[in-house]
Amino acid sequence: MNRVVHFEIQAEKPEWAAKFYKEIFGWSIEKWPDPGWDYWIVMTAEKDSKEPGINGGLLKRPAKTPPQEYGTNAYVCTVQVEDFDKTAESIKKTGGIVAMPKFAIPGMAWQGYFLDTEGNTFGVHQPDKNAK
Repeated sequence: MNRVVHFEIQAEKPEWAAKFYKEIFGWSIEKWPDPGWDYWIVMTAEKDSKEPGINGGLLKRPAKTPPQEYGTNAYVCTVQVEDFDKTAESIKKTGGIVAMPKFAIPGMAWQGYFLDTEGNTFGVHQPDKNAK
């Protein structure tokens, strides 16, 4: 079954957001080691924890922040799939659209973002150690 495996928090100032979530929830948030990628890894529990939940990431917001009165300023969840391309085709056939095309997270996975039929953003993630 395809499960939600990752969330992302978008922020104007990722350093401030990291500090906020560390202080409020005690999460471990560390900057991704690749200097070419401004991304932060969010661990909501220890690596081998049996506690239910998922880990995520933090990144600079790629689009304008919506006004506070809009309820659409939210976390983006990512679903892990076996076949990114097959899933992308299915999304498009059922009325979804590509928000950010497939890209490699080198040595880890293929990732992309879509909008559902209601305009909600979600990610699709296919693990692949050969992605580049």
